Amino acid sequence: MAECYAIEDVVPHRDGMCLLDRVLRWDDEAIQAELVVPYEGLFVEDGGVPAWVGIEYMAQAIAAWAGCRARRAGRPPNIGFLLGSRRYTSTRDVFPSGTRLRIDARCELLADNGLGMFACTLQAGDEQWAAANVSVFEPADAMAYLESGEA
Repeated sequence: MAECYAIEDVVPHRDGMCLLDRVLRWDDEAIQAELVVPYEGLFVEDGGVPAWVGIEYMAQAIAAWAGCRARRAGRPPNIGFLLGSRRYTSTRDVFPSGTRLRIDARCELLADNGLGMFACTLQAGDEQWAAANVSVFEPADAMAYLESGEA
């Protein structure tokens, strides 16, 4: 088990866009992060957060994993991109405010060009509420990539 970093040190998102509260544990293959569904915020409506936001929770857990690896190597976290998901399923339409959620993301594939695939789950207690395979891309130089017009 590797050193756990503060979420703001490993996720490049800031202010209301950082949706995770903390990293619970991580290693070279996986991460476990958590959050408490907020009562107020960007995605909150009618006492909860729509279940589709679960994809972003998963993507931010993956970003935290990449950020932890970068910090361990002495670098700041890099900007990455959510490419998409396959087979996102949720047993809920809404994640109720105040619910503690745990996100598990396991790296299934990480190519030299920055493409990655992660198997992710979202749990409340012992109950799985959502699952997906999430595809991401972390270019070596995100700003150069954005400026190149390839994005």
